[in-house]
Amino acid sequence: MLRKVAYKPVGLLLGVAAGAVAGFVFKEVWRLASGDDDAPNATDEDRGWGEIIAAAALQGAIFATVKALVDRGGAAGIRRITGEWPD
Repeated sequence: MLRKVAYKPVGLLLGVAAGAVAGFVFKEVWRLASGDDDAPNATDEDRGWGEIIAAAALQGAIFATVKALVDRGGAAGIRRITGEWPD
């Protein structure tokens, strides 16, 4: 129980960092893939459905991947420090 409580603030900080990193990575990947500096929003009237869905799918995939990497790395770091895997 104590390990779970101790890891919770670390997990929250890592989640915020993962979101920031994922946002940056998405913007760069979108810029390279599309040549456009701004990714479309779902309510952009001048963008087509295909572009909107592609951007959303790419953003989701990047966010999930970065979050998994950061969460797994954080858990491995806690194990190195404490000798136990966090719950």
